[in-house]
This record gives sequence, structure tokens and C-alpha cells, in this order.
Amino acid sequence: MIPRYSLPRMQAVWSDENKFSKMLQIEILTAQALARLGKIPSSAASRIKKKARFNLKRIARIEEKTQHDVVAFVTNIAQNLGSDAKYLHFGLTSSDLLDTSLSLQLREAGAIILEDLKILSRVLSARAKKFKDTVCIGRTHGVHAEPITLGLKFALWVDETNRNIKRLQDAILAISVGKISGAVGTYAHLPPEVEAYICKKLNLKPVNVATQVIQRDIHAQFLSTLAIIGASLEKFATEIRQLQKTEVRELEEPFSRGQKGSSAMPHKRNPVICERISGLSRLLRTNSLAAIENISLWHERDISHSSVERVIMPDSCLVLDYMLNKFIEVIKGLLVYPQDMLANLVKTRGLIFSQRVLLTLMHKGLTRSAAYDIVQGVSMQVWNNPSLNLEIALLKDKRVCKVLSEKEIKACFNLDWYLRYVDRIFKKVGIR
Repeated sequence: MIPRYSLPRMQAVWSDENKFSKMLQIEILTAQALARLGKIPSSAASRIKKKARFNLKRIARIEEKTQHDVVAFVTNIAQNLGSDAKYLHFGLTSSDLLDTSLSLQLREAGAIILEDLKILSRVLSARAKKFKDTVCIGRTHGVHAEPITLGLKFALWVDETNRNIKRLQDAILAISVGKISGAVGTYAHLPPEVEAYICKKLNLKPVNVATQVIQRDIHAQFLSTLAIIGASLEKFATEIRQLQKTEVRELEEPFSRGQKGSSAMPHKRNPVICERISGLSRLLRTNSLAAIENISLWHERDISHSSVERVIMPDSCLVLDYMLNKFIEVIKGLLVYPQDMLANLVKTRGLIFSQRVLLTLMHKGLTRSAAYDIVQGVSMQVWNNPSLNLEIALLKDKRVCKVLSEKEIKACFNLDWYLRYVDRIFKKVGIR
């Protein structure tokens, strides 16, 4: 069953129609390859190409009896071929069809997700440029650290998204392999030339060596890549959730007209989409673990991986496609509150400039230990006295005033000094 939250293009990739169409294409190409090698009559291959077709309802009815989807599929096609049916599925094993068609489906799904990622990168880049100079507080351990800009947050996400694009491109390349080598991968009943012909027609690379199946480390790489992308989305969504807290309120995900935040409290505007993205990312990680568990099969193959893959492959692709589309909506409609950023920036009354003071004292000749003790001591006074700020406290401190002039102390509180390399960072990320 395709989840209700899936999107139409990705739904189509994982439909039975698409799967069986690819399997039929492989059957036809096999007949053509055999005809080229003189193994079957060319006229039979031509008739198979012309007459071969399937019916989903008929396959389902046959499978009720056979309890084998590929046998049901082949049986249904054979019903349309007459005497040429003896050349159908000639020398093939089920996994030749299933694994090669799965590679085609994963490649198609990967292309959709890749397109989503590129859109996300562009949307994030636009936000980064717009808010490049919008100052906000940087936080470490959840505590105010030093000034940054909102644009730098977005630039960080652009850079990570671009890495995910490269990861997915690599995973798509890795999964773009086919296998037509028979029951244990020895080409006993079909020569390697058949596999080479089919894979060339499908724009796949023949695997170097296989058992009855394409080895599952390849599929695990693909699913792990989707899980990493999902983890990145969770990271981005979590930041928005944190900044949407009432006491912070620097960002807010879109809240549409008529939307309700709570059945009990009419005032609520909750980050429900970002929370949904955070939750679904856990599903992707779970599925990637299942894909890793599938790597170890008995001897040349068992079937323990098959039932798992029928769930995790389509689900992971459908879920990530949905997550990306929803997060793109969030970023496009994100509400930004610069005035609250400035209000939060000054909440610690200048303490965020403490490192600049520390380094200035060291530049004047104090040891790090001595300078640190002085600045920390003054900072603790500010923490404990709500009417005091760091600049005033420093100007009143005799130890500091012995080393620094009033002008030098005031210079430590210049925001521009902290942000002077923002343009250079943007250039490194490739945002122009």
C-alpha cells in the first residue's frame, strides 16, 4: 500500500504497473539478445516484443495459486504468446528480473529526490542571500555564545544540502547495476553477452560478480544515503523548532489562514511540519538499518531480504520525497523576526563580547590565565546583577583600566568585527 502522504511522481515509480513494465522490458530484451546469438529464432523474438503484455488483475489471481509473483507474471505473459512462450524467461531466474528492475526503480526514485534536493539548495541559497547581514546570536550548548547572522545558518544548510546531492549522485551511480547471470550467478544458462546487451539497453552497468542476487551492500548504501539526507532535514527542522520557542521567537514555520494549533488552546502556533520531519527521519534511519541487516544472506541467496525490501525501499523513497517537499514549503514561507533577534542579542548585556575582551587583554601582554580570570570575574558580576552590562563593568574595573583605554574597551563591542568574514564564507559555499 502506498502511503497517503506520497507524491504522484514517486507513487508512479513504485506502482505495480511500473515494476512489471520493467520486468517485461527485461524479458523482451532477453529474447532479443538470444536471437542475436542465434539461440532462438529472430521471428520468435519479434513476436514476443509485439505480443507480450500483462494484466495486473490476472497476475494477482494467478499469484493467489502460485504464491510466487514472478511465476504469476511469466504465466500471464505466456498466455498471450502461444507457442513462442517456450522462449520466454529462457535461462532467467526470478532475481534477474527483480533485482535489475529494482535498480531501475531506485534510479528513477533517486532522480526525483535529487531534483528535490537541488530545489532545496536554491531555496536555501535565496534565503541565505536575503538574510546575509541579519545579525542574531549564535548559541552553543543552547547558551548565547557570539554574534553570527541568520544568513550564515542558511549558508551552512546550503553546504550540507550540496554534500547530500553529491552523496545521492554517488548512490544512484552505485545502484545503477544489472544482473542477468542465472540461479547462482555463473551464466550457466545464459552467456555474459546477454547480460551485457540488456544492461547496455537499460543504461546499467553489469555487476562484476553476483550470486543469485545483486549484493545488498549496494542497496544499503542507497538507503543509508537517504537516511543521512533525512538526518540533515531533521537537523534543519530542529533548529527552526528551537527558534520558534515562545521565549526565543526568531523564526516560525508558516501558519496558514484557518490553521489550528491546538484543540484546547486557540492561541497556539506549533511547528508541526518541522516536528513531522523530525519524526519521519527516524523512520528513514530505521529502514537504513534494516537494509544493512539485509547484507548478510545465506550462501548464494536466501529470501530473508525480500519481504523487508518490499517495505523499506518504496517507503524510504516516498517518505524522503514528502519530507523534502514539505521542508521546501517551510523555507519558502518561513517567518523571520529580526527585531526579536536583536532583543535576544542584548539579553546577556554584552557578555557575548567576552572573548574579544580576553584576546585584547592578551594582546596587551597579559597571560591567557590572568586575562581569563579577570574577564570571567567581571562577567560573573554581570550575570548576577541585572542592572549591569559588561562594558560598564569593565570600565569600572581597575585591573582592566590599567591595561586598556576606554576607547579600546568600547572597540571590543563592535558587531562588525565579528561579521567581517561573512562574504568570504558565502564565497566558499558558492552563494553569490
